[in-house]
Amino acid sequence: MTSTGPFGPLQFQLVLLRRMADHHPELVDDARRALGASLADMREANRRWQAMVRSPRARGTLSRYRSVLGPPERTFPRRIGDLECEALQWPVPLWPDLRFEAMAAPGGAVWNEWLVRTPGLAGPEPRTPDDLLPWSCTVDEVARAFPPARPMEGSAPTRLRLAFTLPGGGGAVADFTWGLLQGWARE
Repeated sequence: MTSTGPFGPLQFQLVLLRRMADHHPELVDDARRALGASLADMREANRRWQAMVRSPRARGTLSRYRSVLGPPERTFPRRIGDLECEALQWPVPLWPDLRFEAMAAPGGAVWNEWLVRTPGLAGPEPRTPDDLLPWSCTVDEVARAFPPARPMEGSAPTRLRLAFTLPGGGGAVADFTWGLLQGWARE
């Protein structure tokens, strides 16, 4: 893989993996190798992504996703409370059952970016905490399985925590990167 070519879906997947490496380096190494990329390729993709995001001439977030990932596979309206948003979804070949979703408010400002289950596909239905394996569930799937759930701020912009109730009582907190479960712990 070369680092001087265009930045496309493969490089974007490496960016997703780079943030996940802090939680599960072994899973990231396996996924990176499956993509045919070296550790240096992953670091270079992340460096280039950060340069695009921080450039004084940076494109808007939606423009950046469209230039890197191409036209969205699916675009549809979504209402969050009183706010009418637009959801845009792109395939992620590394995780064929997931889509990368950007939620845009009126005017195009992106306020959420994460991995979600592909529409129409049944996701996992965890029943116990033992079912919560790394990379097995999205935020929504854990929240539905263990109500009540409350989103919490994560340790970085692409990270989220979710407080939830364990079956039989007691609390737990799950960690997500780009919306994909990384792990959980009892409170």
